[in-house]
Amino acid sequence: MDHNDKSLSAFLQGKSPHALELFNHFVSCYQQIGDIKFHATKTMIAFSARINFAYIIQFGKNFIDVVFPFKQPYEENMCFQKIKLVPGSNDYNHHLRIYYKEDINDEVIMYMSMAYKNGNVKLC
Repeated sequence: MDHNDKSLSAFLQGKSPHALELFNHFVSCYQQIGDIKFHATKTMIAFSARINFAYIIQFGKNFIDVVFPFKQPYEENMCFQKIKLVPGSNDYNHHLRIYYKEDINDEVIMYMSMAYKNGNVKLC
C-alpha cells in the first residue's frame, strides 16, 4: 500500500510521536509475516490480505488499541485485555492495547499470524 495515501495521512495527522512509532512498528511486524494492505476509515485503520483481519481502533498519546476478530475466543492468553462476542455474528473481537514496541512479543506475533492467515482465506 502507498504510505502516502491521503486518507491514511489525514487519519494519522495529529497523533503523538509515540503512537506513530507504535503504529509503524506494528505495520513492520505485519510486513514480516506477509503482504498486507491497510486503509483508514473514518474511525479506524483496517488491515487486510484478501479480507480484513485486524484493526487499529484507537490511538492514545502513549498506546494503540488493536482488535483481532476470531471465530472462537482465545481465553488462555497473556495479551488480550478484553474478548467480546460481536453482536449478531459468531466473531469474537480480541482487544489488545500496545504501549511499547516490546508488547509485540512472541505471543502477540502468534495471534497476528493467526489473524493474517484468516485474512487470506478464499471466499466462495
